[in-house]
Amino acid sequence: MSGWHLYIIRNRLGQLYTGISTDPARRFEEHQSGGNKAAKALKGKGPLQQVYCAQVGDRSQATKAEMAVKKLTRAQKLALIGGLIALPLTESEADRTK
Repeated sequence: MSGWHLYIIRNRLGQLYTGISTDPARRFEEHQSGGNKAAKALKGKGPLQQVYCAQVGDRSQATKAEMAVKKLTRAQKLALIGGLIALPLTESEADRTK
């Protein structure tokens, strides 16, 4: 996998975590292991399930997409995961989906 990816992980409590990586499979394994490279928000909340992954271009675009997705409501994130809405690439595009 090349380029940057945006991913969403669901934990055992049903909470959604959004992140970016150049290697989402490796990053998921880091989160799943619960080691020192895992996100604090996911530690102790496994099992984890990666429910969304999309290539988003370079790091700048990935960061903008991550911030836009983090501003979405839970319902909008679930619609994104289900393919009902497109990935917003900027914060202003996320605001327009509300």
